[in-house]
Amino acid sequence: MTTETALFTVIRAEGTAAPSLPPFGQFIGGKFVPSSSSETVDVVNPATEEVLTPVPAGTAEDVDAAVAAAVAAKEAWAATTPRDRAAVLLKIADIIEVNRELFETLEAANTGKPPAVAEDDISSAIDTFRFSAGAARAYSTLGADDYAENHTSVVHREPVGVIGVITPWNYPLLMAAWKIAPVLGAGNTLVLKPSEQTPLTTLKLAELIADEVPAGVVNIVTGPGRVVGNRLSEHPDVDLVAITGSVGSGQKVASAAAGSVKRVHLELGGKAPVVIFADADLEAAAKGVRSAGFWNGGQECGAACRVLVHESVAEKFTELLVREISEITIGTPGADDAEIGSMISKAHYERVLEALDDIRKDGLTIAVGGRAIEGPGYFIEPTVVTNVPAGAAITSNEIFGPVVSVETFSTDEEAITRANETIYGLAASVWTKDSARSLTVPRKLDFGTVWVNSHLVIATEMPWGGFKGSGYGRDLSSYALDDFSRTKHVMYNRG
Repeated sequence: MTTETALFTVIRAEGTAAPSLPPFGQFIGGKFVPSSSSETVDVVNPATEEVLTPVPAGTAEDVDAAVAAAVAAKEAWAATTPRDRAAVLLKIADIIEVNRELFETLEAANTGKPPAVAEDDISSAIDTFRFSAGAARAYSTLGADDYAENHTSVVHREPVGVIGVITPWNYPLLMAAWKIAPVLGAGNTLVLKPSEQTPLTTLKLAELIADEVPAGVVNIVTGPGRVVGNRLSEHPDVDLVAITGSVGSGQKVASAAAGSVKRVHLELGGKAPVVIFADADLEAAAKGVRSAGFWNGGQECGAACRVLVHESVAEKFTELLVREISEITIGTPGADDAEIGSMISKAHYERVLEALDDIRKDGLTIAVGGRAIEGPGYFIEPTVVTNVPAGAAITSNEIFGPVVSVETFSTDEEAITRANETIYGLAASVWTKDSARSLTVPRKLDFGTVWVNSHLVIATEMPWGGFKGSGYGRDLSSYALDDFSRTKHVMYNRG
């Protein structure tokens, strides 16, 4: 059933600055060059439905040219010192900082993000490059010593080689930074395929850093995943392929990579449970779900999208949550008061609306929201679905939109079991004032990141990545540099 919903409208900013677009072409060997195909893909502002610019629909031949450039550059780049590589990463951070407004405007136009989200993305990208610059100079490993009689062992940390990178549409520049910074910091070269829907800030970054990074170290090829992504994954001269995307996309990449037995780094989807115990601060939990469940319009793999609340406080918590969500503001890029923006594309907008239709068909209660918002742009009301039974489709399907579900549990054991009953294992949170429970429950949750009394707080110094269907490998922290390097043991006979 559907109850009376709050009235949501879109704050539409007027007179916003036109974004500074990148050059047209593929970025290969340190410069923009024509694609081998004349076909293009239109890049759309999802908040207005206006076409911003076309970009090339790349081909396998474009990928081959980019990989050849990365191969040609890899020996010289690998031979640089960590200090030299760190200097380049710091320069990239400075370039983004100086051009912050340009990047924020372009990112918002390409994704429909409100100012607060775009600003956070750019700030986080800057921090990622600066952290990786320091981490690249601080590897720790076993020291040289005698581990076998009359033999001295030395462990070398080496670059993997050429890295193929596939980034998603929800955080275009930030996800590019999460890959580019540790990949370069570890001494690799790369070929990056941004989402064909959101390539603009990645291409703009390439334009602005072209004179700071040796030619061929960073290459970018735009185009559809079935062509560009597949060729990157199967290419024999690509030594590792790293993707942030859906489970299905990760499976395709891993399958294509298997032919050349290359390493794979997968950061995939999520369905983050928010486990709220009876002793939790319910107001804080409701505010936490408002922020972490609807950040970036819920288009976030770690979003607080699945609430499990103890049955004794479920009614009170739901009342608080519905009140919080009813106050969310929605707006276009440039609308300073907006908390959330549009869905990324018409296709994704329609997928989320189809999921809401399925929720209604399942007889679940939509306590607030649940509808498209009239007018230009792909906007959907922030939605709370309540009285969700165990095993309902919404508890396991990743909607990836402004939709949060609420279900109840009776015991700690039930909460842990139900939270873990998902193919995903990226993130979760626990809300309790009980110090013992705050220590024991996170240990039993099968997720790569577990927050206690918060959700979706990211620290560049700490690893990010999942278990199970959410993939393997770690972004952020020094673990990311480990993922994009390899160890070699050299043993010297002193006999």
